[in-house]
Amino acid sequence: MRIKIGILHSTIRKEEKLLMEAARKKNVEIKLIDIREEIFNPQNYKVDVDLVLDRSVSTIKGLQALLFFESLGVPTVNRYEVSSLCADKFATSLILYKKGIPIPKFALVFSEKQALEAIKALGGFPVVIKPTHGSWGRLLAKINDKESLEAILEHKEILGSPQHHSFYIQEYVQKPGRDIRAFVIDGEVVCAIYRHSSHWITNTARGAKVSKCKVDSQLIEICKKASEAVGGGILGIDIFETKEGYKINEINHATEFRNSEEPTGVSISGAIIDYCIKLLKNKK
Repeated sequence: MRIKIGILHSTIRKEEKLLMEAARKKNVEIKLIDIREEIFNPQNYKVDVDLVLDRSVSTIKGLQALLFFESLGVPTVNRYEVSSLCADKFATSLILYKKGIPIPKFALVFSEKQALEAIKALGGFPVVIKPTHGSWGRLLAKINDKESLEAILEHKEILGSPQHHSFYIQEYVQKPGRDIRAFVIDGEVVCAIYRHSSHWITNTARGAKVSKCKVDSQLIEICKKASEAVGGGILGIDIFETKEGYKINEINHATEFRNSEEPTGVSISGAIIDYCIKLLKNKK
């Protein structure tokens, strides 16, 4: 019987088009599920897919949809547990730290006083302040001194939503004009890219340029450990190159890859579909 995968989405981007094309080549049927138009009522929802793949731009909507389908016994990629963990930068940092995986030093606080004490313990300014939830390099701030800290925290406390009232603080890591995004599926690094930028934020959404990154044994090892720590699946792992070696910055649960297939020569979309097929075969 032909496999049918439901793609959870809130818009159709180049990534979803690549996935549909990869599925067509592998004789896999795709059903597009616009989660904005769904009614997730377990009493009368008709399931007509074998597996759902989360590609929602909205993390909140995607997580709720994953939770719903899992409650109905439908396999999900990624699993809700994995996606919800990776969506929370503080939770991700805690599990990586617990597992002894190299990461930048970090702390979470709720006030300016505690922020100053935390920064001192981290080694002083500069530091980076991030929202615990977010993507595309948005709402990151490099804090160089006490005055900047006061201004940023005041804005967050007055203008931000409740989730912005907790302050995730990370030591500032001096990068060599780039960082690494590794595409990891089922614990394996299928390929990796450098993201080059003269700016300290190296997200491609902020204009970083992409080139192929040679995957070495150290990169394979740290990515495998990080994948195992958060529960596996399809992950985009962001990595810093430091004097002490590789350090994991963040882990993305619904990673974008539109700019990465061409420079790496790897069909990331094809590898994602293959993983979904493998999950279903192992389930039988």
